[in-house]
Amino acid sequence: MPDIAALRKRALHAIDQRRDALFDLSRAIHSNPETAYEERQAAGRLADFLERNGFVVERGYRGIETSYRGDASGAKKNGGPRVAILAEYDALAELGHGCGHNLIAMIGTAAAIGVREVIGELDGSLAAIGAPAEEGGGGKVALLRAGGFDDVDAAMMIHPTTGRSLAGRHSLASNRVLVEYFGKAAHAASQPDQGINALDGLIQLFNSVNAMRQQLRPDARIHGIITNGGSAANVIPDRTAGRFSVRALDRRYQQEVLKRFIACAEGAATATGTTVKVTVHENAGYENMVFSTPMAERWTQHMKGLGMPVFEARDDERVGSTDMGNVMQVLPAIHPYIAIATDPVPGHSIAFRDLAVTQGALDNALIAAKALALTALDVLTDPAILQRARAEFEERRKTGIVRGRAS
Repeated sequence: MPDIAALRKRALHAIDQRRDALFDLSRAIHSNPETAYEERQAAGRLADFLERNGFVVERGYRGIETSYRGDASGAKKNGGPRVAILAEYDALAELGHGCGHNLIAMIGTAAAIGVREVIGELDGSLAAIGAPAEEGGGGKVALLRAGGFDDVDAAMMIHPTTGRSLAGRHSLASNRVLVEYFGKAAHAASQPDQGINALDGLIQLFNSVNAMRQQLRPDARIHGIITNGGSAANVIPDRTAGRFSVRALDRRYQQEVLKRFIACAEGAATATGTTVKVTVHENAGYENMVFSTPMAERWTQHMKGLGMPVFEARDDERVGSTDMGNVMQVLPAIHPYIAIATDPVPGHSIAFRDLAVTQGALDNALIAAKALALTALDVLTDPAILQRARAEFEERRKTGIVRGRAS
């Protein structure tokens, strides 16, 4: 039986030894923002960092160019449980790291290095998985479809927030949808009767959605932008396009809302004489999160032991969507939130982007990484924790709360 206290101390020391290098890594990713599936510099930096710290790294993991996987085996090599610690590193278009994925990348890497320090004395093994394209591109969805988590028993990562640190909270199931309308171009002044205005179709869709909101549950969200509204004011546009996100607290109701949204799009085409093409993006179907209670409780205990308070999520928490929900639908996983500032700062904002590179944010993120490393060690050294996590997951599968792995 390994000396757990000694293992924990060594794991934390390994993280502390690399403190400055980890901060530099986070800053480098922040200063070079890359959007979904374009994160070549970030993925390369993270893979290099893992290799320098003893991991066997596979780049382009499961055929996804900007994904990677670093493996570290325990004493049994292929025996015992396998824990995956995940990293995200994509940025938002134009805004940069307004969601703090530079911190997520550092947290995942730091925690993985801490566990790697002692993995040789444990029976299980560790996978540090780089998951690209969380901001709408569904990198984890693509990895799941490609079998990237087939050999994983438990998964974990941490996301930055402000105000209060949380062991977990719910998220919204979602789909990203492209809607295109097609009409007939004509001179808008001299021959308007010869045209069919594709922009009318798209505007009518927005109006229909606004009317439908009155009959939706409070947790439903439909929001969109016009990405192509035409080329000139004096030309009736023959093609327009908009991008939308359709969300709700649970997948079943979200799919109902999606059907109603598509009906609105088709009705708008009928009303305006246009034709419509609706594309529901395959990798952007995000499930709602259902976190593992036994593992979340361990992370909370370790955070408090490191001097950081953790709070319970409220029912009225404002939440978005993440493809970590898809991972939670097939295996026990956690996705805690670390507060990088006490005052609330809206996510996906310039203010959050600027906050995510401050020294205070880096310091708090590193503490969260230490708690994550200790949680992974708990799963690897205490069979009862994983047994409880699996039992909870199986009970949820029976009641339809989670889907489980495909048989």
